[in-house]
Amino acid sequence: MESFSLILAIVVVTALAFDFTNGFHDTANAMATTISTGALKPKIAVAMSAVLNLVGAFLSVEVANTISKGLVDETGIRPEVIFAALVGAILWNLLTWLVGLPSSSSHALMGGLVGATVASAGFGAVHGDVLVTKVLLPAVAAPIVAGLASLLATRFSYGIGGGADGEATRKGYRVGQIASAGLVSLAHGTNDAQKTMGIITLALVAGGSLAPGSNPPTWVILSAGLAIALGTYIGGWRIIRTMGKGLTDLEPRQGFAAQTSAATAILASSHLGFSLSTTHVVSGSVMGAGLGRKGGVVRWSTATRMFVAWALTLPAAALVGAGAESVTGLGDWGTAAVAVFLVAGSAAIWKISRREVVDHTNVVEETGEPAGVVTAAIAAVTPPPTGTVTEDLTATIPAPATEPAPAPAAPPAAAV
Repeated sequence: MESFSLILAIVVVTALAFDFTNGFHDTANAMATTISTGALKPKIAVAMSAVLNLVGAFLSVEVANTISKGLVDETGIRPEVIFAALVGAILWNLLTWLVGLPSSSSHALMGGLVGATVASAGFGAVHGDVLVTKVLLPAVAAPIVAGLASLLATRFSYGIGGGADGEATRKGYRVGQIASAGLVSLAHGTNDAQKTMGIITLALVAGGSLAPGSNPPTWVILSAGLAIALGTYIGGWRIIRTMGKGLTDLEPRQGFAAQTSAATAILASSHLGFSLSTTHVVSGSVMGAGLGRKGGVVRWSTATRMFVAWALTLPAAALVGAGAESVTGLGDWGTAAVAVFLVAGSAAIWKISRREVVDHTNVVEETGEPAGVVTAAIAAVTPPPTGTVTEDLTATIPAPATEPAPAPAAPPAAAV
């Protein structure tokens, strides 16, 4: 194993902590629709996802190489820069988890790394072409492509299925949904676990423990896979609720279409080395599936909040990463101060989250999210299914109130 300095050990531990937050932050990507449609029980779903995330971590290192070799100039990076980048990514992950928004852990990591690198070595240390082609363009294209694919797949499944909505059909789609959810979990391991591998490898190169251009060592792959699997098993229940119930209402065949489309897009991007946001892909797929069913709707108020979080992720994490790097540059005491800030901030967010606990026992409850103007308009013009009585139209006319009968008049007195 490589020789370690204290700062390098701190960076590796912090990277694995980020990987853990990535796991519970992104559990919803694979299992939210499976849980919301009742295809799997919540605890079984997250356990299955955890195992497949671990397996997926061993399938490829292309994304890890994009981060460790392509995004920034690895020869001019100090371990403290990596540490600062991770601080920005972890705090953004925790904040968005607290409010239940499925933002991108990948973009939080990329933003933190870019911000810390610029603060340390200037803009020239960031490879702008890699940032644009393998991070920014996929961020825009991925949810659109996945959403369109999911919309078409949903319409196709309803088209070939016709009116077959019996219990046997629903069971069949639930089985397919479980399989597709497993595929998403596997794909998530091939993409997101590798980002932490790439960060740790970059730190090892920066610390002089690995030669520039090296692939992730086996122990790095194993530890990153275990960290993301453990985080996945813990379950990010707040985000699972948003993805499963707050964004749209899905039937099993819609969930199957959404997850199959998402898994295909993620696996293809992993093969090409794109640092894709699995959150963007799955969110786009869920919205596409919601719009693909006749009468289906998307809660655009929730979707709008998600879009705002997506737009803020890169710059917000970059600012925190740059600020943390400025403090760590002051010396060992600066690094210690940033570490204390990270621990205190994480603890504060956790304490706030305990005010309203969301876990496997209440994750499928309705969110109470208002439908919004667009949703209400679509629902108003969508006719109800044939043969369905939507309400009791029998009117009951109450009988008119009757006046009480007058008392019988007393007989006239006898004349004397």
